[in-house]
Amino acid sequence: MKINLLLISSFCLISVLASCQDESCEMLVAASNPYVNLYSPDKKSGKLIARDFAVRGSGIKVYPKQTISSGDSLFTLVKSQRKAKLYISNLNLTTDSLDVVREKKLYAKSPVCILRDTIDSKISGQVSKGGAVEIIGFDRVDHKGEVHRYKVKSGNTKGYVYAKYLCRDQNSARARYKAEIYDSLHLAAKNRFGGGRAIDCDFQAYEKPEFAHNPMPEACYSLYINFAPGNLANIENYIKLAKKTKINSFVIDIKDNECPGFKAEAMKKYSPTNYARASSKGEDLYRNAVRRLQEEGFYVVGRITCFKDTYFVKDNPSSAITEKASGEPFKHNKSYWPSAYDRRVWEFNVELAKEAVEKFGFNEINFDYVRFPDRMSKIEDQVDYHNRYNESKVQAIQRFVRYACDELHEKGVYVSIDVFGESANPGYTTAYGQYWPALSNIADVMCGMPYPDHFPDGFYGISKPWNHPYELMYQWGLRVQERQKATPVPAKVRTWIQAYHVMKHVDPNGIDYDAQNIEKEIRGLYAADLTNGYITWLASSNINRYTMQAPAFSIDYLEEYRKKRP
Repeated sequence: MKINLLLISSFCLISVLASCQDESCEMLVAASNPYVNLYSPDKKSGKLIARDFAVRGSGIKVYPKQTISSGDSLFTLVKSQRKAKLYISNLNLTTDSLDVVREKKLYAKSPVCILRDTIDSKISGQVSKGGAVEIIGFDRVDHKGEVHRYKVKSGNTKGYVYAKYLCRDQNSARARYKAEIYDSLHLAAKNRFGGGRAIDCDFQAYEKPEFAHNPMPEACYSLYINFAPGNLANIENYIKLAKKTKINSFVIDIKDNECPGFKAEAMKKYSPTNYARASSKGEDLYRNAVRRLQEEGFYVVGRITCFKDTYFVKDNPSSAITEKASGEPFKHNKSYWPSAYDRRVWEFNVELAKEAVEKFGFNEINFDYVRFPDRMSKIEDQVDYHNRYNESKVQAIQRFVRYACDELHEKGVYVSIDVFGESANPGYTTAYGQYWPALSNIADVMCGMPYPDHFPDGFYGISKPWNHPYELMYQWGLRVQERQKATPVPAKVRTWIQAYHVMKHVDPNGIDYDAQNIEKEIRGLYAADLTNGYITWLASSNINRYTMQAPAFSIDYLEEYRKKRP
């Protein structure tokens, strides 16, 4: 026998209303939508006309002894937010705060992780685009009646999904966002290197956050500092230099491959080797460095390398890219690589990022090595990536970035993603899974790495491009602008610039990247309308080197750009 739960709820409500001995009592507004209509009878026809609304989850003053009926429904008098006395359907009243959300089934507009709970970032499963989920609860309702996260059931998996990814109609959920505009652009990007089809990525448009308590500079002029105790311990020297220039932000390593910065609880849980190798003084050094930088007005970014982590692989060999022949972790470029398909490594890096934000107060987290290994085409069939979700590389990387952004936005901080300069090239998806439009659609900031000495001779028609920093950066920037047009809500673009000498194996006669040539790099970016700033890539973070380059950091390029605009 089928039981009408709504009818039972209605009987219970009638009982509650009848038991109220006072003239009025407080109840809660319940609905399957954020707003509920409030009515009054039309004086001529007697029909109920919607006059106002109440917000789902809000308290409302109810007059239980003053009711009217319309058809088969019963309505009770209430006082609206505007103090008017109107009628609400009894079906939209409850005394149970867990009963205010009435949706039963919703559909995913984007592929999205199901999180185990609202406490940590543990992933319990995933919903595919268009997939249905049963609604079994929620975490909270805001002042507009909108749910923040739904508790869902999908098959045997239970957990939480951010409400913005769910809708009521399956056809709408399955539809591609503005396919008439964007599909042709992504269909034109070929999968010639095995990274995956661009069209299989997700291009739904979601609003990027702006945190009032954590404003991001429009243009970040940034110095990079690696985690060496001598660097962080001498943070005052970097501050002194920066205050003589236009530098307004710093990027500091939290975890680089085989260089964990502090003994994080996330390391203890996910990677004891990272924990053991981290500095016992690291926590104090970070806390002081970030505090002092922010006291002096600097925006501070923490950098974490993700999918190149030898220590993590040592602790989690089942999460590694492995050799098919031996089953052993695969070593590439002298390091072991966790598979970017593996959710455990996703969780580790995001939990580490959240912990760093909570302990030290970083304004932004920058993820590097957000990719699969490069230069794999000749040995692709010899390795096992352990692709448990049957994703392409570009899909997996985009989905990691979405997951990371969601979890860090909860902490009120921004997320930037480092990508190879190559990803700005038109016409194809990269072999290592970075497709610029797919990542720009989700990340807050795209940090390309178009180091001039990484480009081959003749690229963009430039002879020895490493000796022509302005021309190289300008041509690269033009291509970035085209990639930005291929995504509905593009990220800001803050570019890593070469601050080291041209490598000898590239050209023993390559130019020195002194202040003059660094200035040329930055001016090339601004000439291409990439105006959100730069980050210096100088692996040593040598303060003396930065001091010699300081004239390039003393220019307000954004202000000059604005003055030149008509």
